[in-house]
Amino acid sequence: MGKDKKEEEPVFLRKKITLLRAFSLLIGSMVGSGIFISPKGVLKNSGNVGFSLVVWFACGLLSMFGALSYAELGTRITKSGGHYIYILETLGPLPSFLFLWAEFFAIRPANSAVVSLAFGRYLLEPFFAPCAAPLPAVKLVSLLGYYTVLTLNSWSVSWSARVQTALSFVKLLALALIIVPGMMLLARGQTENFQDAFDRQSLVLDKLPLAFYAGMFAYSGWFQTSFVREELIRPERNIPLAVIVSVITVIVGYMLTNISYYTVLGTQDVLASPAVAVSFVQRAFKSLISVVPVLVALSCLGTMNGGIFTFSRTLFVASREGQWPPLFSMIHIRRHTPLPAVMLMFPLVTAMVCIGDIYHLLNFFSFSRWLFIGLATLGLIVHRYRHPELQSPFKVPLFIPVSFTIICLFTVGMSFYSDPVNISIGCTIVLSGFPVYYLVVCRQMSDRCRSLFYYLTHKLQLLLEVVQQEIKTY
Repeated sequence: MGKDKKEEEPVFLRKKITLLRAFSLLIGSMVGSGIFISPKGVLKNSGNVGFSLVVWFACGLLSMFGALSYAELGTRITKSGGHYIYILETLGPLPSFLFLWAEFFAIRPANSAVVSLAFGRYLLEPFFAPCAAPLPAVKLVSLLGYYTVLTLNSWSVSWSARVQTALSFVKLLALALIIVPGMMLLARGQTENFQDAFDRQSLVLDKLPLAFYAGMFAYSGWFQTSFVREELIRPERNIPLAVIVSVITVIVGYMLTNISYYTVLGTQDVLASPAVAVSFVQRAFKSLISVVPVLVALSCLGTMNGGIFTFSRTLFVASREGQWPPLFSMIHIRRHTPLPAVMLMFPLVTAMVCIGDIYHLLNFFSFSRWLFIGLATLGLIVHRYRHPELQSPFKVPLFIPVSFTIICLFTVGMSFYSDPVNISIGCTIVLSGFPVYYLVVCRQMSDRCRSLFYYLTHKLQLLLEVVQQEIKTY
């Protein structure tokens, strides 16, 4: 009887994400590979130590503006799906499909590949120091880490959330082990690397958008609660609270971490280092040479976990809205996880890890990501104008979404000049979604194609043991 009762339980995504888990999801997604690989990209594209710190703070402030705008969107629009659902509800189905297209073929696999490669590099670094780890070994370990997190998200929502909470504390510990020695050395008067910090001769203003891309990549993750809105407990309270506390925590942590880096490492040291945190520990705290890289690798693992956890919800919601195959809106009958949506990224991430390079991948996907995030906050402005009668439990001043939208779209436009090759590839992928939308999404399938499509969907449904989510009123 107990077994029958369990099998008859409705299948839907449960509300299991508390305030602590939401905070952990945000911290775990923001603090990952970015702070350990982006300092090189920010410094290289800003030109000097002083201006790179300005860029880091500006990226943090911009992230806070975006996070506050998304917090309001999360209280106005009650569906999960993040950027996708916000663009769909405010700007319409075509922009939302273009985002979905770019997210699947460019943004998410490239982002996951960057984090995976950082995981593999930092995990192997202690074993090969002072030499660089062999690239094939780095890629193999990167894929093993990604597959482990993929399996966890296919197995259990609760366990992936618990792991995210634990890894969030690991991330903060990793930052502390960099910040504390750096601040101690700074307090003793080790300031030579800050001499001529704002040297004008080294400024490279034409590369500034790429510096912002690197910095914003490190902060990216402040939007993650919007992807799991339907699974949050008390979202109207917990979304704004989790967002504000987590972003402030990360801004303070990142500024102190970068100051610590520059206290110990000179400009050329940062630019020459394949793993900045490892170079820092080698100079400042040799007794932790085998500990910090492992903590950094675990931080990257947490970022991968958060990314898979949230992206699977985007595909799930897009499928439910009719813009993605229905198989991806289905839930595993026992695990209550969106298994097909979780597994879809497997081939693309594998390919990008095998053929990609961290910094080229970063520029490649950043164009599309910040274009659509800017459109989502533009959607908030449009939604306010169209629905003045709607009373939101959380509302930000209008200048916040306006400023964020303008800066995002301006940076996206300027990046064509800074890195025309990678940005043009990203733009081409976005534009390629137009014919797909009109030929596949808008156009009715023939009876023969529809029958074949439903036959394949049914077979995959039986193989994966998934069913459509039942409607649940909370």
